[in-house]
Amino acid sequence: MNRTRIYFDNAATTPLLPAAREAMEPFWNETFGNASSPYATSRAARMALDGARTSVAKLIGAHADEIVWTGGGTESDNWALLGVAFANLEKRGHFIVSQIEHHAVLESAQTLCELGFEVGFARPNALGVVEVGEIVRLMRPNTLLVSLMSANNETGALQNVAAVARICHENGVLFHCDATQSAGKMGLDVDFAGENGVDLLTLSAHKLGGPKGVGALYIRRGTRMKPLLRGGAQERGRRAGTENVPAIAGFGVATNAACCDLESNTAHLENLRDRLENGLSEMEVEIIARNAPRAPHISSFIVQGARAESLALSLDLAGFAVGTGSACASGALEPSHVLAAMGYAPHQAKSALRVSFGTQNTVEEVDEFLETLQRLTERG
Repeated sequence: MNRTRIYFDNAATTPLLPAAREAMEPFWNETFGNASSPYATSRAARMALDGARTSVAKLIGAHADEIVWTGGGTESDNWALLGVAFANLEKRGHFIVSQIEHHAVLESAQTLCELGFEVGFARPNALGVVEVGEIVRLMRPNTLLVSLMSANNETGALQNVAAVARICHENGVLFHCDATQSAGKMGLDVDFAGENGVDLLTLSAHKLGGPKGVGALYIRRGTRMKPLLRGGAQERGRRAGTENVPAIAGFGVATNAACCDLESNTAHLENLRDRLENGLSEMEVEIIARNAPRAPHISSFIVQGARAESLALSLDLAGFAVGTGSACASGALEPSHVLAAMGYAPHQAKSALRVSFGTQNTVEEVDEFLETLQRLTERG
């Protein structure tokens, strides 16, 4: 049986940090209480929630009471758009989302259309970056919210979030940012533009060494939105449902680790990416968005004349795990919507691989990958 030896798909998910696993253990057994109950074992659960909330808030420069636990990045993205829509049902209105967003945003945008809202879709340029002028072009007097991710999950291209946030606030428009790929990989501050910071921000634990099935939505104080899940008073009435205490505890510890080692981790990831791309430059590949500002851990490239699915399978048999686009879209017959929006032809998009690094990866692994890829492509 083949076994993955080298994991290069950290944009899809990251290995659970041992410290996060250890932090979760007590809440499966002896400290199993419901955080909403008044007795001792439940108070311990409540303390774990509050401690993790403080840790996540520190990562993004927020107040602890602005962090609301969710079931993951998908729920957070859905809630950001639909929560604002539910708060504006009486007048409907207009939303702007970029064409390169995760499907959790794009499909929520389709739901907005079904609810009677209007949605404008912002185009990226050839480097996969949505320019500020594109947002200005789509802005209307009745625009309620703009949703633009921080770092694209397929190309790593960083978006002009500070400038877009400033434009939004100058026009009285809310700004949502999906930061699942940048949080823990690079510096992130919800007040990056002073008072013109982000209003809603999506986070996911399993993208930074935490467990799957838990995320958070940052909601700036005073932001008008409605709950997506109803039926309980948890999370100060903003998100009903008993909190996943073990996972949240693990999220908090993973966030602490990211905060403590952020600068060195970013440098390590950039070194791995640059070493990979320097090696790729000697092969027949096109590195996507190479000239754009990018997150440090993601590199996507087109292998001329190859089908990404077949090449990824060959790499898997050789012990390497790589992606062919966003994990949620893998296995789809259609080419990447991100690459299509950037102007790539379908046959080019279907030849694209994504390598995404984690802090556990090494330069030796990169070198072995390059040797294997060279051998596979030469063999055809």
